[in-house]
Amino acid sequence: MAPKGKAGTKGKKQILEENRQTLRFYLRIILGASAVYAAVNLVIFYPAASAWTWLAFVFSCVVYGTSYRSMNSMAKPSFADDGSLADGGIDLNMEQGMAEHLKDVILLTAMVQVLSCFSLYVWYFWLLAPGRALYLLWVNILGPWFTAESSAASQEPNEKKQRRQERRQMKRF
Repeated sequence: MAPKGKAGTKGKKQILEENRQTLRFYLRIILGASAVYAAVNLVIFYPAASAWTWLAFVFSCVVYGTSYRSMNSMAKPSFADDGSLADGGIDLNMEQGMAEHLKDVILLTAMVQVLSCFSLYVWYFWLLAPGRALYLLWVNILGPWFTAESSAASQEPNEKKQRRQERRQMKRF
């Protein structure tokens, strides 16, 4: 059962500490998945490693780097002149925020990277990321824009209906 009342707010220090823990957790995921992939595909099965294996590793490193750096810059705290904490940064654990999408990209890449130790065809699952991005683009931006009625066109029939109703009311009296 959900608690009643207003949701509690987080303080600057709590946000700062949670952001540090979140960044540490995702860094461990990144390093662990990359280490497993490198150990299996680039060390144990080195003779069978193709250019696609190396390309997939470089691609995952680029995705990890950009996602982690973006999260790190979002969570960067700011301090006052006297050294006290002025702002704890953006809360990385906030629901429906950009950090949530970046965390999803890191997790998807880690899962695909580890599972691709068995087959490189698993990398096709990474197409879920741009698919999700297109879905969010359509639902939040393009869909409402295309389906929105223009203000002039929607006002004209309403004015006609209003005049018609006024005439009907006048006839009744």
